[in-house]
Amino acid sequence: MHLPTKLPGSVVYSAAPALVRGGGSNAGGLADKPGGVCQTAVMAENKTQATDASVQDFLDGVENPARRRDGLRLLALMKENTGERPVMWGPGIVGFGSYHYRYESGREGDTVAVGFSPRKGSLSLYGLTYAPEAADLLPRLGKHKVGAGCLYVTKLEDVDEAVLAELIRAGHRHSTTVMHQD
Repeated sequence: MHLPTKLPGSVVYSAAPALVRGGGSNAGGLADKPGGVCQTAVMAENKTQATDASVQDFLDGVENPARRRDGLRLLALMKENTGERPVMWGPGIVGFGSYHYRYESGREGDTVAVGFSPRKGSLSLYGLTYAPEAADLLPRLGKHKVGAGCLYVTKLEDVDEAVLAELIRAGHRHSTTVMHQD
């Protein structure tokens, strides 16, 4: 997930907010511009839309038993800490809440406020690095990686669930208030 970033000149760039703000790692293939910023040639319509697919069926279909178990735990954690009903976004993201974005180019749409996907290599957590509080919380989280607007965790047992819960609350609050544009 990327947010619009206006850099000098007429080129439109997009970047994961935490990476631009911190100027840190260029993980996730964002090495072409300093601070994790990548040039966006054309902003196509958001392909990841909310669907009516069953979250439970999706999680039940996760092949790896440990990843499925972590997905079910994340489902409970995110429900509890956002107060939102889970919704499938595209074929593989479980989302909680949404926010509306509008770029200077005129492109606009809705995207997940916070969410996760139990991918093969790791759990991808969305929207948890955007809030200002994330900078102080991430060092206390435990074993994780950050890149391209996502937080990657291999196993939930490797992180502090209390810190993860704080990140979920902060990310959801920030996405649905500060980042939301009517």
